Amino acid sequence: MTHLPRPRSAPGEPSSASDPSGTSGTAGTVVVTTVASDSHTWNLVFLQLLLEERGYRVINLGPCVPDSLLLSECLRHDPALVVVSSVNGHGHVDGLRLARTLRGHPDLATVPVVIGGKLGVSASAAERGRQAAALLEAGFDAVFDDGQEDDLRRYLDSARPAPALTGARSGAPGAP
Repeated sequence: MTHLPRPRSAPGEPSSASDPSGTSGTAGTVVVTTVASDSHTWNLVFLQLLLEERGYRVINLGPCVPDSLLLSECLRHDPALVVVSSVNGHGHVDGLRLARTLRGHPDLATVPVVIGGKLGVSASAAERGRQAAALLEAGFDAVFDDGQEDDLRRYLDSARPAPALTGARSGAPGAP
């Protein structure tokens, strides 16, 4: 079977513009991004496809997104969810700053924001747990460890996602 590349939207434009069926976006808008220091894109393409399969309209901001651009795009598109992905191992450091930036704006204070991927360089489960706790404290609603796509799927597929996440902020969907 031949797989043709999907038409790509310009950064900041909804992916549903390339959906001839008109069905994208029935579940709401999701902004997908990396942290400012992360130049990887394959993770963003994977997340975009996963979200579109579930009926979301996706605004894929691409790699190396400055905090200020994410903030302005979130204000522009009023997303139902923000998904931050990191592959470079700096997601924890950049994510702490990013969460504070988003939570510091009154219009975004209650928008669900999740982060996942390779958030640090430590192989220690205890250190990853400390990083997840710090990210939750900073304002993320859920933190997904590298390779935990099933936890993200459960989060997306459930009205009250199961607490089988690496971590969930108290009072957030999925929190006990």
